[in-house]
Amino acid sequence: MRYLVKHTKRYLKTSSHSLTTPPAPHWPYHIFNGLTQKLCHNPSFPPPPNLGGKYFPYKTLKPLSSLVILFSLPPGDFQTLTLVFFHLSSFAGIMLELRLVQGSLLKKVMESLKDLVTDANFDCSATGFSLQAMDSSHVALVSLLLRSEGFEHYRCDRNLSMGMNLNNMSKMLKCAGNDDIITLKADDGSDTVTFMFESPTQDKIADFEMKLMDIDSEHLGIPEAEYHAIVRMPSSEFARICKDLSSIGDTVVISVTKEGVKFSTRGDIGTANVVCRQNTTVDKPEEATVIEMNEPVSLTFALRYMNSFTKATPLSSTVTISLSSELPVVVEYKIAEMGYIRFYLAPKIEEDEEDNKS
Repeated sequence: MRYLVKHTKRYLKTSSHSLTTPPAPHWPYHIFNGLTQKLCHNPSFPPPPNLGGKYFPYKTLKPLSSLVILFSLPPGDFQTLTLVFFHLSSFAGIMLELRLVQGSLLKKVMESLKDLVTDANFDCSATGFSLQAMDSSHVALVSLLLRSEGFEHYRCDRNLSMGMNLNNMSKMLKCAGNDDIITLKADDGSDTVTFMFESPTQDKIADFEMKLMDIDSEHLGIPEAEYHAIVRMPSSEFARICKDLSSIGDTVVISVTKEGVKFSTRGDIGTANVVCRQNTTVDKPEEATVIEMNEPVSLTFALRYMNSFTKATPLSSTVTISLSSELPVVVEYKIAEMGYIRFYLAPKIEEDEEDNKS
């Protein structure tokens, strides 16, 4: 990775020019690292249009051991644009930099997680940005993956684990506009992570720095499993069902048969049942209800967790619910084309079953 630098200066007639140290402080520098634009700007030079990024004081530019000019200055040209390369070693030891054009996706991810998980390690590798964590009661597990190809710019020099408080991270991300471009950066050996928010027109740039945490967590292997039943349905419909049933009871029984999928609950004030039948004749695929069943399944789950999972509804128009006897349910939301968020929840064992086993 190299940094491309543009600088402008009046030259005398010459056919070439070489430099071994940075130019005088009054030269404006427009620094690009990959697709992220940063600007070293002197107030006497207004920033050019369509350029944005983070403002750095001139002192952050270090002397260069080498500077390569890509083309010579034409004779008689007293003001021109020269392109040069700054080697990466000339800058701070940035080892992680992720640029997400759809910054609202990251905001929605945090909103769906912060009430379920308090602290978690975000794992960064060459393939993507991921998280795996359990809730404080160790009842539910969440698995998040954002693949590297989904970012406009993705750089991770080596595998890195960053411990963060999700509520604090959510507070920082709320400072970004829904249309802002979000860049996440971390330096080698640093105990902080930087969030940079750029407006679409790049006329406003903000950066926030958050302290990282040391979190001891064990990465759980999630084995691939064959599920007895898989239900795909509109995520908004699933969220509405969970919300409605929670006003009646504390648990939901999800039963899948050849007739469809039934959501049932029982409480002090009465009972409630919602049946969704397979429907694939809709105009929009995201409005379809598709049921794949190898054998009937009926499992009971805590509604408060299901309602927590549905906070991921803004991420996807559809939700996939995978069920199998004596296995945790998997509630999955696809995140655009770049990944997914999956929630795992163990079924509740009914008192009658416990009595029979005893």
